[in-house]
Amino acid sequence: QLVESGGGLGKPGGSLRLSCLAAGLRMDYFVMAWFRQAPGNSREVVSCIYNSEDKVYYRDFVEGRFTISIDNARNTIYLQMDSLKPEDTALYYCAAAEAYTTDWPPYHTDVKYWGQGIQVTVSS
Repeated sequence: QLVESGGGLGKPGGSLRLSCLAAGLRMDYFVMAWFRQAPGNSREVVSCIYNSEDKVYYRDFVEGRFTISIDNARNTIYLQMDSLKPEDTALYYCAAAEAYTTDWPPYHTDVKYWGQGIQVTVSS
């Protein structure tokens, strides 16, 4: 089960941090990812991490602004979002895709487990 927290309202140029508790999940066997979906748009991958191989990926529109990380002791992944832009406004989803079968980065069809989604709104 994936449970997101954090998010909410941020200002342009500001920061927010999302957390995702992967309860009962062996994250070593999964590519952990953050997706987002804005109104009228399809769900798209933002960033993903495969800790077992020290692999990290960022979409070009967040490269240099967002940072994904894992805390294995807490079984939690994070998305630190800095230099926020209004176009970052979306529903953000934590996701887990099985490492041995997924594409890199994963498509939404590769995802085995989804979080419930958490709203991020960037506005002055």
